[in-house]
Amino acid sequence: MPWNPKQYHKFQSERSAPFYDLLKLVEVRPGIKAIDLGCGTGELTRVLADSLPGSDVTGLDSSTAMLDAARAASYASSSLRFEQGDLSNLTGSWDLIFSNAAIQWCENHESLIPHLFSRLSQGGQLCVQMPSNHNHISHMLIRETAREAPFDKILNGFERVAPVLSIDQYTKILFDLGALNIQIFEKIYPHVLENSDAVIEWISGTALVPYFERLGTHKDEFLGVLRGKMKKALPESPLLYPFRRILFSAFKARPLS
Repeated sequence: MPWNPKQYHKFQSERSAPFYDLLKLVEVRPGIKAIDLGCGTGELTRVLADSLPGSDVTGLDSSTAMLDAARAASYASSSLRFEQGDLSNLTGSWDLIFSNAAIQWCENHESLIPHLFSRLSQGGQLCVQMPSNHNHISHMLIRETAREAPFDKILNGFERVAPVLSIDQYTKILFDLGALNIQIFEKIYPHVLENSDAVIEWISGTALVPYFERLGTHKDEFLGVLRGKMKKALPESPLLYPFRRILFSAFKARPLS
C-alpha cells in the first residue's frame, strides 16, 4: 500500500503513546537479537534499540517511503539497521519480536501468531500492539460508503474487514503454543480531537489507505461523502475519539537442562 509518512505523522504523539506501553512489557536483556516488525519511519525503532544495550536490532517494513524516511533521518547505526520485507514471511531466529501497530494489516492471525512465535529463539519474547478500533463509527462508515454507489463499482466490491481477533482468542492461541508469562489486555486511549474532520485526517493515514489506493481520481468524492456522514455521526467539538488497542507479551520456553 502507498504509505504517506507525512500524513501518518500528523498525530505522531497520539500514535506513539501505545508504543511506550508496549515497551514497558519488554524484558530488557543486553546483547539480544531483536526485530521491530512494521518499523515505519524508524524513530520509535531507535527508541527500542536504545533501550536494549549492546543488542542487534533490525527494523522491518514493506514500505519504501517509510524506510527512506528512516534512513534520511539517520536512525540507522552500528546496532540498528533497516530492511524491506513482509512481516508475515518473517525468517530467522530472534530473541525479541516486537511489533507496534502493524500486524493488523496482515490476514489470518490464527496462522500469523504461531508463525511469529515459531521464529523466537528459546526463551525469546513476542511483544505486539495493534489497533482494535474496527468497530468504531468511523470504520463502520468507511465500509458503509464503500458499499454504496458509485463507489461499490469503482472499488470493484472491495471492503477491508479487519483480521484482528479478540483478546480471548489471542490468549488461547498463545496458550496452545505453550507460551509462558502471557500478558494480554485491551486499552482505550482517549484522544481529544477538534472535530470529526480531525478524525478523517487521522484515518486518512491508516484505515483509508487501502481505499485511496483503489479510488484513484474518485478519492476526493469518497472523502466528501464520508465527511458528511461523519459530521452527522460525530457533531461534537471538541470531540472524544476513544481508540481501542490490544497489547500482549508472551515468552517461548527454554529447554529443560
